[in-house]
Amino acid sequence: MNLSLFSRKDRVVNIIINDHSIRYLELKQAKPPIPYKWGERLLPTGLITNGKINDFETLANILEECVNDWKLRNRQVRFLIPESFVIVRKVSIPAEVKDDEIKGYLYLELGTSIHLPFDEPVFDAVVLSKDKEKKEILIFAAQEDNVIEYSNLLSEAKLEPVAAEVSPLAIYRLYHHLQQAGKEEDLLIVQFGLNDVNICIFENTIPFFMHHLPLEFDEKQWDKKLNRNGNYDLVYIGEQSSLSFQLEDTYKEINRLMDFYRYSLHQGKKQVSKILLDGDHPMLAQIKKDLEGRFDVPLETIAYQEQVSLEQDFSYKYYLALGLALKGV
Repeated sequence: MNLSLFSRKDRVVNIIINDHSIRYLELKQAKPPIPYKWGERLLPTGLITNGKINDFETLANILEECVNDWKLRNRQVRFLIPESFVIVRKVSIPAEVKDDEIKGYLYLELGTSIHLPFDEPVFDAVVLSKDKEKKEILIFAAQEDNVIEYSNLLSEAKLEPVAAEVSPLAIYRLYHHLQQAGKEEDLLIVQFGLNDVNICIFENTIPFFMHHLPLEFDEKQWDKKLNRNGNYDLVYIGEQSSLSFQLEDTYKEINRLMDFYRYSLHQGKKQVSKILLDGDHPMLAQIKKDLEGRFDVPLETIAYQEQVSLEQDFSYKYYLALGLALKGV
């Protein structure tokens, strides 16, 4: 499949599709990163569940309406592969395998020296280190059928898919582009959504570990409110205790993964040095306060509004699309 997770194209529209929305963004300039146009369409519950498309035809019709409304027809597009489809694996390969031959080698070794939880993956690799005998590489792998389905969805809407990526790389790119990244930091990125939480640990700019945590979402507990920009925001109207229990369970899982990284992977010699919180959860500000009160590790959010002033309101919901737009810049 000629669709690389690390393809580079310029002047491309960027589309984020998740369980509850479709968002797009076009980049005006990169330094500082300034968006040109952006927009959102909320999706009916059930069309997509944990990244899996349940009703392709209805979703395709909605996406085509969005493409026409946003005047994106026949444009090249970058998109994200749902985190639930992606695994990150660290493996060793012989040192004599050339960098441009790594993918071919990985395909040959599938099922023998390299084992993945699916038979026909599409994947990319990053070389972490090498010596005379071996190369340590990090592979990102996803079931090819799932990637093709999203690619076909975009193609049917008269778009030309040119690059697919995973969300931690996109948000880290924005974080790094805004010069928030520290030297040799062990960064825990927590992306908080309505339906899931994606957790990724970066060691000195390299994604080392990724974990996807699905969340239960009951649409009856949320109401749509029209904001001053003419878009709908989701507002929680359910029992506060139910949401609090769900968030508390998630915080415990984050703590468990931090301990796993510190003690199981590094025998207590290394630990997370900073947490970066991002996501499109409507209660992200409250989540930030909760995490700051629970963990001693410094916590940051994307400091976009502090560094760039726009004439229009620009929601944190679009930070992920903005990071995707910086691909190849």
